[in-house]
Amino acid sequence: MTNHVINRVTDRIRRRSRVSRADYLDRIGRAGQELRERGPARGRLACANLAHGFAAAPAADKLDLRGTAKPGVAIVTSYNDMLSAHQPYETYPAQLKRAVRAAGGVAQVAGGVPAMCDGITQGRAGMELSLYSRDVIAMATAIALSHDMFDAALLLGVCDKIVPGLLIGALRFGHLPALLVPAGPMPSGLPNKIKARARQRFAEGAISRAEMLEAEAASYHSPGTCTFYGTANSNQLLMEVMGLHLPGATFVNPRTELRHALTDAAARRAVEINPHGGEYTPIGEVIDERAIVNAVVALLASGGSTNHTMHLVSVAAAAGITLTWDDMADLSKVVPLLARMYPNGQADVNHFQAAGGMAVFIGALLDAGLLHRDVRTVAGQGLDRYRSAPVLKEGELLWEERAAVPIRGGDGLDGLDVRDVLRPVSEPFSPDGGIHILSGNLGRAVSKVSAVKPEHLVIEAPARVFDDQLDLLRAFEDGELDDQDFVAVVRYQGPRANGMPELHKLTPPLAVLLDRGRKVAIVTDGRMSGASGKVPSAIHLTPEAADGGPIALLRDGDMIRLDSSAGTLTVLADLSGRTLPGAPLADTTLAGAPLSDERWQGTGRELFAVFRHAVGPADRGAGVFSVSAPGSRGYAFGNVVESASRAGFAETRADAPADAPRNAFGDVA
Repeated sequence: MTNHVINRVTDRIRRRSRVSRADYLDRIGRAGQELRERGPARGRLACANLAHGFAAAPAADKLDLRGTAKPGVAIVTSYNDMLSAHQPYETYPAQLKRAVRAAGGVAQVAGGVPAMCDGITQGRAGMELSLYSRDVIAMATAIALSHDMFDAALLLGVCDKIVPGLLIGALRFGHLPALLVPAGPMPSGLPNKIKARARQRFAEGAISRAEMLEAEAASYHSPGTCTFYGTANSNQLLMEVMGLHLPGATFVNPRTELRHALTDAAARRAVEINPHGGEYTPIGEVIDERAIVNAVVALLASGGSTNHTMHLVSVAAAAGITLTWDDMADLSKVVPLLARMYPNGQADVNHFQAAGGMAVFIGALLDAGLLHRDVRTVAGQGLDRYRSAPVLKEGELLWEERAAVPIRGGDGLDGLDVRDVLRPVSEPFSPDGGIHILSGNLGRAVSKVSAVKPEHLVIEAPARVFDDQLDLLRAFEDGELDDQDFVAVVRYQGPRANGMPELHKLTPPLAVLLDRGRKVAIVTDGRMSGASGKVPSAIHLTPEAADGGPIALLRDGDMIRLDSSAGTLTVLADLSGRTLPGAPLADTTLAGAPLSDERWQGTGRELFAVFRHAVGPADRGAGVFSVSAPGSRGYAFGNVVESASRAGFAETRADAPADAPRNAFGDVA
């Protein structure tokens, strides 16, 4: 039986979303029906259009594409050499084409999407493009699929913004079946604890740049995803729980026989679930309210990346579903923390896999009634299919069901006790989820508690206010932050101000002070990396400073209380008589600086001026696909909302008038 809170939150989301979801399902239903009645999508193209579509194809594919017997499969790839996680995709298109052909289809690379590495851009100007890139990827995915020659899609993506972007784009073609095809994590390198300590020692000046580079290169050393449990690996875990990976495909290392077999199997499955067969599985029906709730539960139970408090809101919206932070807060109260991967513990994702991995994790949550089991997936009906793990036996790919009990003493744990990696629901690391939502007179924020020691969950200290992360780093280097307790307030880092960069560079110096016995925390309208850990934080604060949020009124010395246990964030000073230091961004300036200021120039940032004006607040997904009603903005897909409101989501009205505003997706708003 499913937990009553899980059911209550799911029903609340369903009621809130009923108009927009019905509108979405009607649209993709009509598109799917047309596709099923007319045969392969390319058959609808005029001769000139179709000839362009297969002009460069090999002779055998060209013959198949001229006909209408074989379904067409789009490959949308995010391959580049800059991301270790995406480098394995170099060879995937050729492999997928062969596997699709063997299964009775024909595949083409429909397009590529950008994929930036947040690890490279941390603390650099390029990081200001990172979150915006999610919506660029969504648009690029739509462009790839807009050729309208396809009956299914294979989406190649792993890392931070790439997977949510691919998913948002694919959901706008929700009548098509689509699978996410993972590449897997690199083998374990330098233990994360040693790497983190090296970073702190480098921040203290105790080791040289050459020594620091050696440590980093020993951590990030080969093709595959970074092994810590940040946003990229959170993406992968969530895609499997949402039923968009094949069972057990998530954490299999690249360039192994099992990974190769799983990639072939994904291609075969894309053909099997196309609209013209008996297992038609459109992605817009896989991603429903239950799948979204399952994703939130998995995020909380695994202590996943805080970035998904925005990404999941955006993904849900693309399917006509309105997810809020209140939903996440309610779920967090009943979902226990079952996994500890760095930065939440010493294990990495390879150790998680060795402890039983996704089959054990999903099975434990299913047995506890914390996941909806009656869902559609790319593997078939029901999430129980994901209790099984893939194995190769005499060259044949098989799935074996696993008991929902972590594997003790298994190979690949590197001496770790399995109880430090993965636990059953009866013995959780924590009785509640790894992410908490905070509220108070500063607004609403997100706090990742899974990596924070209990004694650091509550802090009351004076503010040290910074308008730029570099100012905080300089203050640390100059010794200004030694021998004091403080809450670092880093503002003007929100979506509208500068694209909401990750502030992971601040973790090592703040961790140094924490280890010296100081009480420190960070409050920001920006983001922290999914890899950020032990420093207590309140991030994604909304309303942001650039929108005139209370954070813009703070001064050095204001007492701030951050209580992650109680879910509160409060300034103890009276802000009522204070005025903003400059006009908000909506009036073309930020803290008095014109938009032509150099802070928005260089590294391509000037090209994203329209994003800064259109982007919505963090609790609506920090996206640019705005409601089309005058004066409103933000990721408010499918909702009637207050114009430019920061009060939260208004409930969707079942009696919305015919002329009600529609969002950028055309859904009733």
